[in-house]
Amino acid sequence: MKVKMLSRNPDNYVRETKLDLQRVPRNYDPTLHPFEVPREYVRALNATKLERVFAKPFLESLDGHRDGVNCLAKHPKNLATILSGACDGEVRIWNLTQRNCIRTIQAHEGFVRGICTRFCGTSFFTVGDDKTVKQWKMDGPGYGEEEEPLHTILGKTVYTGIDHHWKEAVFATCGQQVDIWDEQRTNPICSMTWGFDSISSVKFNPVETFLLGSCASDRNIVLYDMRQATPLKKVILDMRTNTICWNPMEAFIFTAANEDYNLYTFDMRALDTPVMVHMDHVSAVLDVDYSPTGKEFVSASFDKSIRIFPVDKSRSREVYHTKRMQHVICVKWTSDSKYIMCGSDEMNIRLWKANASEKLGVLTSREKAAKDYNQKLKEKFQHYPHIKRIARHRHLPKSIYSQIQEQRIMKEARRRKEVNRIKHSKPGSVPIVSEKKKHIVAVVK
Repeated sequence: MKVKMLSRNPDNYVRETKLDLQRVPRNYDPTLHPFEVPREYVRALNATKLERVFAKPFLESLDGHRDGVNCLAKHPKNLATILSGACDGEVRIWNLTQRNCIRTIQAHEGFVRGICTRFCGTSFFTVGDDKTVKQWKMDGPGYGEEEEPLHTILGKTVYTGIDHHWKEAVFATCGQQVDIWDEQRTNPICSMTWGFDSISSVKFNPVETFLLGSCASDRNIVLYDMRQATPLKKVILDMRTNTICWNPMEAFIFTAANEDYNLYTFDMRALDTPVMVHMDHVSAVLDVDYSPTGKEFVSASFDKSIRIFPVDKSRSREVYHTKRMQHVICVKWTSDSKYIMCGSDEMNIRLWKANASEKLGVLTSREKAAKDYNQKLKEKFQHYPHIKRIARHRHLPKSIYSQIQEQRIMKEARRRKEVNRIKHSKPGSVPIVSEKKKHIVAVVK
């Protein structure tokens, strides 16, 4: 009986198991592949369509608060722990891995206006409408002990915001003025003010940690230096700024969330012109927070949606909304840059994916290779009209869609009026003001 021997040619190699990959010879001579670009275009189109098909960003709703969620804070050392403060004075500590509340504190009477964690993560601070600043242990009381704050500071006025220094045992509060506190003292180290209106928010710079920024109800954004104990300069806008957020990668860049539906990214070295005006919201922007990479930020608005903006683009790349979500008051980007949390006034905290179509969990090497290949294809063909339209399209609620149409008509009418005024006026008598400078009233040093 004759036995047929297997060929030693590697092209005729027989797999020992079905997991072995078949070796495929390839010749990359372009003359042999005349339809390479059309083939890649189809693959890019399919990848773009599948990205929209699998775009399911909403992950979980954390419910338990009995009033609107007014503020959020991240744990500096633990990715899974977040803190939230509500309008009834209640503070809750959540575990995102288990997706439940692990501790509840009745911290204040009235609103919890601000919450921040100590840089080492051992304790956190809260301020409220009852004119107090309280420090709490992060771990909670032992068995049989009552929930009591570590320290309580009684103030003379209502505190509207708080933020902790990134490296030292110092924190700042705002209200009628900006106060800098040492954790071991009951009186502020220094108080800084510029004007007489109430200050709504104060934030430490995460890179140049001695710099602070605040925004007041008289439309000012004021910058301070803690070492000099004096204000540096301020910029006055057309409308009031609700809060600011510093870029964690560039010390001199910050973004302001404004009442005129826009966000303004400033370079603190040249405040007379914003670096970028971000326009997509149709109502007041209430909060903003940067991604840890410093390349994107997320904004929360009164129009019941949150949007993700690239820092160098004027239009958002994503808009997140649900039917039940009401006015979004606060928003945070998690420290691993993968998730976004938002708190709204219908008492829920929602957890979203930062990349809507990203697959969660462990990826195999072949999945990673396919993902990288599709991403490169989408970048290569991103400006083709059909692919660009599919990638840009987002479903919007009817209320937001109709407001966008209305504002587009109003903006076009204003532009037409301005063009007519320039056309029928003496040359040079009507100045042409760019969109970036329109909303800046003055810069005071």
